[in-house]
Amino acid sequence: QLQLVESGGGLVQSGGSLRLSCAASGETLDYYGIGWFRQAPGKEREGVSLISSLGGSTDYADSVKGRFTISVDNAKNTAYLQMNSLQPDDTAVYYCAAAYQLGGSLTFEEYEYDYWGQGTQVTVSA
Repeated sequence: QLQLVESGGGLVQSGGSLRLSCAASGETLDYYGIGWFRQAPGKEREGVSLISSLGGSTDYADSVKGRFTISVDNAKNTAYLQMNSLQPDDTAVYYCAAAYQLGGSLTFEEYEYDYWGQGTQVTVSA
């Protein structure tokens, strides 16, 4: 069974950067698509970025396009979310999730994801 552990969150000033990591264990990520989601206080969880299995296509929420970059290092069995030009509206708990994917496309629909991490807090001060 796949286990996911996020790290790299913290407090950063507006305009700063953070890189979140999602370390996987138990199985290889080779056949999993990865999604990053976030949930701000009082708001529903939303999809931020995703990458299809085997380094396929990527997608980003409009609010983070041009600022966030998703990647997967299969040798390290770890996914990343590089976040630049952070703004206070980016403050949220960030979750990574994995979707077993032998083909087809991946979306931000949460039911597509089989495993979830516990989340890491990102706080951006003004």
